[in-house]
Amino acid sequence: MAAGAERPAARRPGLVMSADPQAAGGFRTALSGLTTRGRSFFAAGVAAAVCAYVLGQPDLLRVGLLLAVLPLVCVAVLYRTRYRVAGSRRLAPSRVPAMSEARVHLRVDNVSRIPTGLLMLQDRVPYVLGPRPRFVLDRVEPGGHREVSYRVRSDLRGRYPLGPLQLRLTDPFGMCELTRSFSAYDTLTVVPRVEPLPAVRLAGEASGYGDSRTRSLSLAGEDDAIPRGYRHGDDLRRVHWRSTAKYGELMVRREEQPHKARCTVLVDTRRLAFYGAGPDSAFEWAVSGAASVSTHMLERGYSVRLLTDTGSSVPGPEGGFGGDSSDTAGVLLDTLAVVEHSDGGGFSRAHDVLRVGSEGLLVAFLGDLDEEQATIVGRMRRRAGGAVAFVLDSSAWASRDAVDAYPDVSPAGSGPASDPGCPGGPAAGSGESGDDAPGTAGDAGVRRAVRMLREAGWTVLPVPPGEGLPTLWQLADRYRTREEAGAGS
Repeated sequence: MAAGAERPAARRPGLVMSADPQAAGGFRTALSGLTTRGRSFFAAGVAAAVCAYVLGQPDLLRVGLLLAVLPLVCVAVLYRTRYRVAGSRRLAPSRVPAMSEARVHLRVDNVSRIPTGLLMLQDRVPYVLGPRPRFVLDRVEPGGHREVSYRVRSDLRGRYPLGPLQLRLTDPFGMCELTRSFSAYDTLTVVPRVEPLPAVRLAGEASGYGDSRTRSLSLAGEDDAIPRGYRHGDDLRRVHWRSTAKYGELMVRREEQPHKARCTVLVDTRRLAFYGAGPDSAFEWAVSGAASVSTHMLERGYSVRLLTDTGSSVPGPEGGFGGDSSDTAGVLLDTLAVVEHSDGGGFSRAHDVLRVGSEGLLVAFLGDLDEEQATIVGRMRRRAGGAVAFVLDSSAWASRDAVDAYPDVSPAGSGPASDPGCPGGPAAGSGESGDDAPGTAGDAGVRRAVRMLREAGWTVLPVPPGEGLPTLWQLADRYRTREEAGAGS
């Protein structure tokens, strides 16, 4: 049995699956394919033949032989079948957000010169994607094909294999069934859900948005830190006369290009920082939030990278920022689709990564923090033009009864008493009233970590269970503006 072709693209005619049972273990293997009906016929035939011999009834012997031989004849016919079929699979799309559906298209081609019999088509899919799809294909003429499709849906992100595709061959009487499998399979990537975020300008940002007018040196070609020599075709308006007089030859200015603002998205993956599991857990909210912010910032023209508490950075082998936004978005979503809890206990490695360069905007999604880790995270603020943290009290998320402990966070509120973290409000101070500010986590450890981060210069938003990121994103912009206004006054 040759390997099957099951790629998302069109089928490859040369890669087919032979339906010849002789290529898959011989006649003994074919006998193991007897169905319950076939085994019953064979057992009844043998029993009738024995009774006929004992009782001396030749008519009963003929009936017994017919019952016993019929399943064997069906096995022999199916065993001698020599048609070949090719299968292909196409995913639409191959990358789908959680809680969304993807359609899988299957195509079976008969590439032999004889028609096929009844085919039962089955595709193997993981349990989380739904029930295993099964289809019955009628006779396929030589050179013909059949197409079927089914839908898959997963509430959990991850990478799920689809396949291998299986064909079950059966005889017209249902006495024997033989299963043949293709060897190839495809992978469906279920990425975190991405929520559209409002286009706000987070104040305190060093580089501004991606359409910033700031300029930087081009690192392409032979351009460097000094003007280069004149080349044929260069615009004379770019001539640098001071350098021309200094070097005694015609010099032109170096090329300039727009400077892309940077954004680092920090995701806390520590196992001890989150409780609970499932699509509605705090950790999944943090992963989905990181995907939403990364996609939003890429659309705004930023160079974005993803950083975890373990120090691993995507994209780039050395933690570099991504180039093309479409490619970077795919890499980031694929990474977040399979990110899992880490066994680490701190942010030291992430702090070392941030310490080697200057960041533009730092957005962090954090779980439970103790004083030591809150201090380390607070130091990260020094390397960023702006820093926003979304802190999740995972114990409250694990128990939805704790939702009542969070007062409603209203985006319409404008006074200090209704906005946690705004200048002049309770959360901006260091007294007891700041710990009990609306929207602040009720747990004493979480409240202490929130206060420490705010004192370090972070814009901190505690995340109540089930709160939407777009609302918090707008609040972060307003709080940051008020913090700077309060600092200036």
